Amino acid sequence: MNSNRLEAFSDGVLAIIITIMVLELKVPHGTDWNDLTPLLPVFLSYVLSFIYLGIYWNNHHHMLHAVKKVSGGVLWANLHLLFWLSLIPFVTGWMGENHFAELPVALYGVVLLMAAIAYFILQNRILAVQGKDSLLAKALGKDLKGKASPIIYIIAIIASFYSIWIAGALYILVALMWLIPDKRIEIIFKEKE
Repeated sequence: MNSNRLEAFSDGVLAIIITIMVLELKVPHGTDWNDLTPLLPVFLSYVLSFIYLGIYWNNHHHMLHAVKKVSGGVLWANLHLLFWLSLIPFVTGWMGENHFAELPVALYGVVLLMAAIAYFILQNRILAVQGKDSLLAKALGKDLKGKASPIIYIIAIIASFYSIWIAGALYILVALMWLIPDKRIEIIFKEKE
């Protein structure tokens, strides 16, 4: 089977996840700027999570453009990724509502770590179907960002029990690393043309 249905399903799930997150934002009960202050942690955690979901959507989209065929293993690996991404609204809300307390910040990192691992598994399942000489394999190369991200998440999870500022900075660092869309796949396709 081809990847069209997989991509459409994944897009729908990510749209629902983002919708759930935005519905968790509560309207303040006043009209002053000061009434927004208690909502700042919730809003900041929402912005970070929205960026992360956007990064996953963008890279998932690019990766699936290099896919010629999909197996059952790829479908399950994709569901595994979507499971971890579906937990982002929960940990985002918990972290924001509790003003970036240690345990919610650590659990946020655990979910990000598991999503990164799930993405790696999906990528490898696709490579197993496509082959080692596929366009995707050539585009990924050494995948330094993909290997560095889980290590940074682990450091951030540990750091969250000592300094939420360091943990938060590390989560932002990984997001910044991935914020610019991964052009490796686009470059390989342009070279092929």
